[in-house]
Amino acid sequence: QVQLRESGGGLVQAGGSLRLSCVFSGIIVTPNTMGWYRQAPGKQRELVASSDSARNTNYADSLKGRFTISRDWGKNTVYLQMNSLEPEDTAVYYCNYQGRMSYWGQGTQVTVSS
Repeated sequence: QVQLRESGGGLVQAGGSLRLSCVFSGIIVTPNTMGWYRQAPGKQRELVASSDSARNTNYADSLKGRFTISRDWGKNTVYLQMNSLEPEDTAVYYCNYQGRMSYWGQGTQVTVSS
């Protein structure tokens, strides 16, 4: 079992920044991938960024340059730094852990006002 606890969402004006955090606890296996997804109202959940245990990162093409994923290996925490936020980034952001099984956080709301 793996538990995920997200924090850092909120309301921000367009052009602003937010940093999301996700702390993982439980049985963490290697290899694994930790990532962030988002789901806007009426849309499918989509990958934002991911980071695997080989230290590879992957980003949605449309978000490269604005969003940065990072991991604190000692704290089992993954971060998502979001800069130059746009109203289109408004969504519920979910943390995901993929090892032998896939686990999801409860989601954190990010709202970007114009």
